[in-house]
Order: sequence, then C-alpha cells, then structure tokens
Amino acid sequence: MKAIRRFTVRPVLPEPLRPLSDLARNLRWSWHAETRDLFQSVDPERWTASEGDPVRLLGSVSAERLAELAEDHRFLRRLTEVAGDLADYVGGDRWYQAQSGELPAAVAYFSPEFGVTAALPQYSGGLGILAGDHLKSASDLGVPLIGVGLLYRHGYFRQSLSRDGWQQETYPVLDPNELPVALLREDDGSPAQVAIALPGGRSLRARIWLAQVGRVPLLMLDSDVEENDLGARGVTDVLYGGGSEHRLLQEMLLGIGGVRAVRTYCRLTGHPEPEVFHTNEGHAGFLGLERIAELCDAGLDFDAGLEAVRAGTVFTTHTPVPAGIDRFDRELVATHFGPDAELPRIDVGNILRLGMETYPGGEPNLFNMAVMGLRLGQRANGVSLLHGQVSREMFSGLWPGFDPEEVPITSVTNGVHAPTWVAPEVFRLGARQIGAQRTEDAMSVGGSDRWDAVAEIPDQDIWELRRDLREQLVVEVRERLRASWRQRGAGSAELGWIDGVLDPDVLTIGFARRVPSYKRLTLMLRDRDRLMDLLLHPDHPIQIVVAGKAHPADDGGKRLVQELVKFADDPRVRHRIVFLPDYGMAMAQKLYPGCDIWLNNPLRPLEACGTSGMKAALNGCLNLSVLDGWWDEWFQPDFGWAIPTADGTGTDPDHRDDVEAAALYDLLEQRVTPRFYERGQDGLPDRWIEMVRQTLTLLGPKVLAGRMVREYVERLYAPAAHAHRTMTPDAARELAAWKGRVRAAWHGVTVDHVETSAATATAELGTTLSLRVRVGLGGLGPDDVEVQAVSGRVDPEDRIGDATTVPLKPAGGPDAEGHWLYEGPLALDRTGPYGYTVRILPAHRLLASSAELGLVAVPSEDGVEGAGVLMR
Repeated sequence: MKAIRRFTVRPVLPEPLRPLSDLARNLRWSWHAETRDLFQSVDPERWTASEGDPVRLLGSVSAERLAELAEDHRFLRRLTEVAGDLADYVGGDRWYQAQSGELPAAVAYFSPEFGVTAALPQYSGGLGILAGDHLKSASDLGVPLIGVGLLYRHGYFRQSLSRDGWQQETYPVLDPNELPVALLREDDGSPAQVAIALPGGRSLRARIWLAQVGRVPLLMLDSDVEENDLGARGVTDVLYGGGSEHRLLQEMLLGIGGVRAVRTYCRLTGHPEPEVFHTNEGHAGFLGLERIAELCDAGLDFDAGLEAVRAGTVFTTHTPVPAGIDRFDRELVATHFGPDAELPRIDVGNILRLGMETYPGGEPNLFNMAVMGLRLGQRANGVSLLHGQVSREMFSGLWPGFDPEEVPITSVTNGVHAPTWVAPEVFRLGARQIGAQRTEDAMSVGGSDRWDAVAEIPDQDIWELRRDLREQLVVEVRERLRASWRQRGAGSAELGWIDGVLDPDVLTIGFARRVPSYKRLTLMLRDRDRLMDLLLHPDHPIQIVVAGKAHPADDGGKRLVQELVKFADDPRVRHRIVFLPDYGMAMAQKLYPGCDIWLNNPLRPLEACGTSGMKAALNGCLNLSVLDGWWDEWFQPDFGWAIPTADGTGTDPDHRDDVEAAALYDLLEQRVTPRFYERGQDGLPDRWIEMVRQTLTLLGPKVLAGRMVREYVERLYAPAAHAHRTMTPDAARELAAWKGRVRAAWHGVTVDHVETSAATATAELGTTLSLRVRVGLGGLGPDDVEVQAVSGRVDPEDRIGDATTVPLKPAGGPDAEGHWLYEGPLALDRTGPYGYTVRILPAHRLLASSAELGLVAVPSEDGVEGAGVLMR
C-alpha cells in the first residue's frame, strides 16, 4: 500500500554527539574533507548509501551505533577538533576583514539557482554551479554575503534513458525536512513568511528556508504553504518550468519576495543590512523595484528612488544570445503590477519603461529582464573578456551614439571553487609539497599568479596520480553504466560486456554539459568512420565519456542525446565511448579529475564562459577547446589545444560544422594522441606531464573562484558601496532632477563648428595641434557637459579605432547667439591614417560612466570644415 503522507523520524543525538547536528547543517562539509571523513567514520556503509549526505546519514544511523560513538573517546576527540575548526572558520577574520577602504557592510546575492552540493539539488547547470561557487568562495574570503534564491520542491529533473536512447525525465519530490536546510523563524517560533500581492486580491506567500554555506546564509523561498491556493503553492515547484506567467511569478517572488526575505533575516538575526545588491542574471531583476518602493515609502519620488537603487546595484549577464533572456508580454507584466496587484504605489508605466525594448531592433511589446537589470544597475558585467565584448555589442542599443567598446558593461571572468572540485588525491599531492594549510589557502583565497611549487613534484608522482584518477573514473563509469542499462530494461545476463568498458591506460576525453544546440554535443560524430578509427586505433586509442541533459521542452536537444547514445550503444565501440545519464555535481566530481582531455566545442562566441574546463584543469586535465569564453582569454599552447573555428558571418552552418569537426579530428590524430602515448627515456610521457605541470602552475591560480570574488569586491562591490553611501536622499533627488533637465534640453546641444591649426592633411609624429570648437548647449551650462576630442587611427571608412579622448576647456561664451567656445591640444602620437572628431557628453559627479544616459552630440556634416581625418 502507498502511504498518504511521509515524514522523517530523526534520532535524538546523545549529548556528546550534538555537534554532529551543527556540522551536518553547515554545508561547509561539502568542501571540507576532514568533516566528510568524520561523517564517513560514523557508519561507512550508510555514508555510501546516503550518497555522502550527512543529514540523510544521521537520519538513518541506528541508536545503538550512536550510543557506541558517544563512548568512543577517539571519535569524540575528532568531533571536538572538527567542530572547533568550523567555529574558527565561521567566526575568525579572513581576507575581507584585512582589507582597507570602503567595503560594503553586506552584499545580497540573488540567483534563480544555486549548486552548492548534490545533497541540495537546486540547480540545472553552469549558472547555478557558479552561484554556489560564488557563495563558497565568499565564505572562504569572509565576504559578508547573503544568498537569495528559491527552494524548488522538485528541483531540476532526473534524467534516464529509454531502451532506444530517448531522454526521459522524472521529478522527485524533495522534502525540505530531509534537506540540509532549516526554517527561518520569528521570535515566537512561528515560521517567518513573506508575501507578494497577486491580481484580484489574492496573495502569494512563501516561507524562508535557511541553508548555511560556511559563513554565508542562503535564503530560499518556498511557496508550498497552506495559506496559498493550489496555483500559488505550485509557483516554486520546478526550476525553469511552466509557462510565461508561472516564470513571471517565480521571478517576482525571487526579486521582490527575496528583498523582503533579506529584510526579515536581518531583523531577526542582527545581520548588517546589505549596501550592495548583486543580480546574478536577469531573473531576479524585480528586486530593484521593491527597493525603489521602499524608498518611495520613505519620501523619495520614483526617479530619485531609481537613482538611489542604481547606485548600489550590480548586474551580471550570463547569456551571449538574446534568446537566452527571459522576456514577457508587456500586458502580462502590467497585470501583475499597479493598484490592483503588487507595488501599488508605483505607476505601472514607470515599471514598464524599465524593461521595454525601446531601441532599434527591439520588440516594443516585450518586457526584457536583462534590459531591466541593466537599467536598474549602475554597474554591469559579463563573465569573460570575450563575453563582455559580446554583451557590449548585444546591448549597445541601450546606449545609442556610443561605440560598443564604450558601452558601460565590464567583465569579471568566472572562476571555480577549488576545494569543491579538486580531487582529494590532487590536494594531498599539493599538501605533501607545501603543507595542508598553504595548499588550502592557495586554492581558496588565491592571490598568487603562479603555483611554482608544482615544479618540484616528480614526474613519476604526477603520472601515477593521473593514472589513479583515471582508474577511479573507470570504476565509476562502469557502475553508472550498469545502473543506466538496468533502467533501460536490460537484464544482468546482457551486461557482462560492461566489465570491459574503458581502460585505465587509454587516453580519456570528457565532454559533459547542458545540451542546447550551440554546444554541439554531436560534433564528434560528424565523420563517424574517422571517430571509430580514433577510438579503435591499435596503438593510440582514445576513449570518451559523455554526459549532459537536454531541457525537457527541447526535443532538438533530446534528439542529439539519442544520436550520441545510439552511437555509443554500437557493440564495436561501446567499450570506448559511453553516455552517462543524469549529469550532476556528484558525477562531475569524479569526471573532471579522471579525464586527460576536457573537450569543449561550442559555436563561437556563444559560450559566455564555460567553467567545466576550469574544474578539469585544476585536476591536471588538459583542455581541447574552441577559443570561446574563458579559453579565448587564457589559452596557451603550454597547457592545451585550440580548435580552429570557421566563424565568418557568411559560413554555412553545416559547412562550419564539417570544417571544425575535421580540425578536431586532425588535432586528436596528429598532436594530442601522439603526445599522450610518446614515452621518454624513463618510460614516462615527459612532454604530456610537462603540459599537466604547466596547467597546474599557470592556469590553476587564474581559474579560482577566490580570484573571481576578490575581483567582484574590488572592482564592483566596493565602488557600488561607495556610490550607495554617496547617494543620500538629497543627492538622489539632485541627480534625478539633473538627468530630467539634461534629457529635456539635449535636443538643443550641438557641435556647430570645429577648426584646427593643421594646414594640410598630413602632419608629423609628435606634433601638437590646437582645436577650437564652437558648441551650443541649449539650456544647459558648461558644468552639465564635457566636450571631448576623440582621436585615433582610422580605417578606410574613417571609423576611429583604439580611440583616445581628451577633454576640451571652455574658452569663452556664451556669445550673442548663446554659443560657447572650447579649446584644447591634440597630440599626434601615432603614425599612419589618423583622425579625430569632437563630441559632447553629459557630465555629473554622481555618474558612474559618461555613457550612463546614452546621450551624445557630435558634429553635423557641415560643422566639420577643416576637421576630421588628419593623415592617410
């Protein structure tokens, strides 16, 4: 019979073992080896059965075993030591506390998903894993972060395969009481709640679950509460599920409800209120509206509130394609805001203006969450150098008149949390060299450009480590493959061949990620005969481990999975290529260390960053990748290979795939496999080992999430905190009024005449010319603008590249016609075709960028007599 209700009966821990409960509830165990080792020693068999989840372990261990441990002095000593270490970690000063300058008292970090541990399955892919790594590294560094997300009752789907290789999805029900989370409670013990208003007088209520990620609290909102009607209870059912309205409600709860949850948490715990709000992708963008509403309640009008909120907001975009951004019909958004719904004191027109695509090429009836994020955040960034460039071009319509390189979107390249992703064997090798504490600091805090101690590790040790990790992966793959085939309906008698799958001495390639079409899961199948030759080569064979989930609504992605699975099912090659279903954190932690090569072949430049190759690199795995995302930035021949791309705009997609697949096969045949199998005088692959060494020495320190979070603190959080403190209510009113005045008067701002001292179209290097510019400022004054000379080399169409800007100074005016005269020097510091122009930009001490308003005035065609191109 089936139970009508389930609940978890927890054992009562004997008093000496009470610290185990605190250790289980703090997710630091997910990256702290000593804590995991302690839990494993409680009951090794049940630890394996609980898949390394201390909460599940403690819920299943027998009372007899607990009583035995309560009398075990050696275990109690270890428990005291580990619990003391956690107390020091949580309470002691770390990197952040040693910094000087204006750092924020707290930062609120919002994300739709968080991948902290497999025991808390609230992630679908890279965005969530990155968010989890961000929290862990903030904890290691002592950054006072508060994470904010949703608690999905079904998480993301579990993936299995049908007999014919078609992806199948199941949605396990997650009971929060069986997860490493606890309810946030009011002082009277009742569960703390937040609510948002829905049309028609309804409301959406949510409880707040708290996951403790080291020092960092993670608040997760859960709408499955009795006070909600059936529809509202299901808002936090599935990650990225449902139709438009369902997604809109999820994002309203995340953004608006999330701010309310932060306020509740700070009220109940005394945690400092955040001065900076960081929106990880556009899903949480509505948080800015709630903060404006708070300020409106305190006496500011909407425009001043907007300026105050922008000052302390950081927005990170993760998508390189418009299709990856959530967009909603304007009428749907309008229905959910205003007098009869949420934020009734804010005019709906003001809300819509923040997200509408009111620029050339935009869809005027769509509300774009990334556009709102950019308009609500004074600071914005992409997640790699190349992605920053792509983002500036993609969103340049918001800053008309500016070249893409001047669009105020910077980049902070993603990193990964080494203590989570580095295999214990790799850590121990480092600890033998420089000690456990220095190794831990190097991986978590970072700060050095090189890990020079790697040079002293003997070749033999590196090679033995790599083989050991490969052998562990072989065991893992066989276990998972056998379980997958049983799910597909195979009997044990059919599966004897699995004992011969993979070989710990064969070059092993890993490919694991989500399966949208641009990541090209099946590029390796483009020439199947050639791939078979590589897999079955008598002297230099390769073996490939593949994993990945297609979105449940993406039948195209599912067909790619099925195509790969059918190839891997072929008896001729199934011992050399495998597809493992249900890719997640637990699988990834075995996969990255066990591979020799990490393969990535997206369509350039559609991979925003792509961090899986970073995790592999930290374990001594070499990257073989298209120059996209982070690999475009940090590739060196010392530690990997670049797959050439055919990404010209006129290239036919099929032809492009053929060309790039052929380039991949060429690299594998001619350069990768020979180097792996080539042996030196001592019988070791010396050149391969040297590449592993270079990967760890040079790439290791770069790919750390510690480096990433320090960059966020120094380049984005600290300036945002300073701007937030500067933006007092009076300053916000002043800036809002000034912007209104500038926008209204800008049509009268003109560059009327430009002249230079140059007598001819050529000049000598080192010459300094003088510029005289007559401008009209309409109703504005010189304090409201900056007049600039912009100069640099020009292309055949006279476009200025690599521009230098020099401010010009007012030299007189206004004259009888209201014009002002500006003058300044122009130094000719480069040879070749060289040109200049003049422009006028708004200027105010509280602007973060002169492009912030998207306003610029340039000369008309008849105003450039005697100006323009100086040399050809």
